[in-house]
Amino acid sequence: MDTPTLRTRRLILRPLALSDAAAIQRHFNNWNVIKNLASVVPWPYPDDGAETFVRLQLKKIAAGEDIYQWVLVLRSGDGQAIGNIDFRPRADHRKGNRGFWLAEPYWNRGLMTEAITSVNDFAFHTLGLESFHVCNAVSNAASRRVKQKTGAEFVGHVELPHHDGQSRSEKWKVTRESWLRRAAPPAPTDD
Repeated sequence: MDTPTLRTRRLILRPLALSDAAAIQRHFNNWNVIKNLASVVPWPYPDDGAETFVRLQLKKIAAGEDIYQWVLVLRSGDGQAIGNIDFRPRADHRKGNRGFWLAEPYWNRGLMTEAITSVNDFAFHTLGLESFHVCNAVSNAASRRVKQKTGAEFVGHVELPHHDGQSRSEKWKVTRESWLRRAAPPAPTDD
């Protein structure tokens, strides 16, 4: 299945394209973004890092790998990517199935929570998944809050080296049951 375009109140999540490389390079080449990511991401970020990343992901998708790659674009913006969500529904659960980043100027606005809500709906309603795992660096409080707001349940710690030198990550599980329960309207009362 191709990566579908998803829409939220403030965002368009559209499939990753080679034309996104310049915006990704501009926003992603930032220590404040990179420090909480797994050390497989190169740092210092190379001048061609985003283009290399985009080409590799598009090649994997074209080869049939089960990957959904969205870029986040503001509905009221200029169409440029301000973040990315990578979702691998059948990936190794040790590292988690989903990763994300958001450009620093857009932090603390609830945008990633809004985007992840849409991706969770896709995972459970369209793909029919029963569960998936997500991880974050222990020190990444913003990522933890997104998980807490979007129905993830903490299950423990795993070792994943990050750029800031820590290797301990929080592991979370998002289940269909908890997501549907979270998204369900409250039951009517007899009042």
